[in-house]
Amino acid sequence: MYGPPRGMGAGIEVYIEKPYRISNAGCIRVGDRTRIYTGATIGPVNEYAGEYFSPRIEIGSDCYFGRNLYMFCISKITVGDGSVFSEEVYISDSNHGYDPEAGLIIKQRLIHGGDISIGKSCFIGLRAAIMPGVTLGDHCVVGTGSVVTTSFPAYSMVWGSPARLIMSYDPVAKVWR
Repeated sequence: MYGPPRGMGAGIEVYIEKPYRISNAGCIRVGDRTRIYTGATIGPVNEYAGEYFSPRIEIGSDCYFGRNLYMFCISKITVGDGSVFSEEVYISDSNHGYDPEAGLIIKQRLIHGGDISIGKSCFIGLRAAIMPGVTLGDHCVVGTGSVVTTSFPAYSMVWGSPARLIMSYDPVAKVWR
């Protein structure tokens, strides 16, 4: 286990396992006791193709991120306290432009599709993708391999590509329906 890179706003007992690729660490804030395992690529983008951005990644306390996390933003990604991301999770608030008449896709401007907010105590399954503009309420569960393209309220269990609601938890009755 290793500590966070220089410049990252990090609480106590934050561990980020090498190797990792973290750029613009000053745009990232991580809460206490959070763990990010090997192979993470975290990239808040300040400038691309002549455009300037003010990205922020805010990760709560007591979070866990499995190997090979990919997190990329030009605006804002927020992850609530106690959330768990399995291995190879992809999360991005933007995409490259894809105008067929504007030249190479890799050189086209980045398009912001909306900030991403993951609530407290969420679980994101293996190889899931959270796409631009998605908000997941507290205690959501995202199944393995899901592609989440729309928002879901608290206590939702979603799965599929695109993800759809499978069950909801009733905190009063204490059952999944």
